[in-house]
Amino acid sequence: METGAITGYIDVAQIVLYAFWIFFAGLVVYLRREDKREGYPLESDRSLRSGGRVRVQGFPAIPSPKTFLLPHGGIVLAPREEHDAREVRARPTEAWPGAPLEPTGNPMVDGVGPAAYANRAEVPDLTWDGRPKIVPLRVADDHVVESRDPDPRGMTVVGADGETGGIARDLWVDRSEPQFRYLEVEVKGASGPRRVLVPMLLVRVDGWRRRVTVNSVMGHHFADAPGLANADQVTLREEDRICAYFGSGNLYAASSRQEPLL
Repeated sequence: METGAITGYIDVAQIVLYAFWIFFAGLVVYLRREDKREGYPLESDRSLRSGGRVRVQGFPAIPSPKTFLLPHGGIVLAPREEHDAREVRARPTEAWPGAPLEPTGNPMVDGVGPAAYANRAEVPDLTWDGRPKIVPLRVADDHVVESRDPDPRGMTVVGADGETGGIARDLWVDRSEPQFRYLEVEVKGASGPRRVLVPMLLVRVDGWRRRVTVNSVMGHHFADAPGLANADQVTLREEDRICAYFGSGNLYAASSRQEPLL
């Protein structure tokens, strides 16, 4: 019998190989269960039609809840049973489950497709010392616009059609980066002037022409943009909704954008 052999058919190397296979299979199952802490169990057409009796979770099953401590107080459980009760203002284009949805109203306002947003917490994102992280320059008076850059405040804001949407009034800075996250625009609402935020990544500032262009939407879309509950801070849910609204304009702002290129 050779060195390392336990019997005539099993040796140490073979046992180590089998142990590695078992360990690796267990690791895959463990990691697959852990990545189901968010978003599970799934909601499908099948479970909705059955009144929620079908639990869509796949294999392996979702793990038991774990408690996470938040940095500024409070706890959150994951996974947790959540049901989005918002009305889906869209209808399936076909009868089979998972068919694409066709909006039935204004998809940018209704939160359909690329305009969808998550129901995140109605609290602002915070810095390490507990202050609201994203605030206007009128609050973060220790931040300024670089003198060599054009200052958009006071400029006319237009959409992709060249129509005026409002006037730029302030810039919202991220205290942690730091960089400008949003442009505050004064628009004409149904009940009078109000202010909305536009993501800076969608903004083009023309210092020579004193004009700000947002090509993802048209001029009339600014009036319907989501507003803020607090004039000097933005919550996590409001951020999601604002970004979804203006980002979805790349598809929904004009009917021509929804057609194939070829």
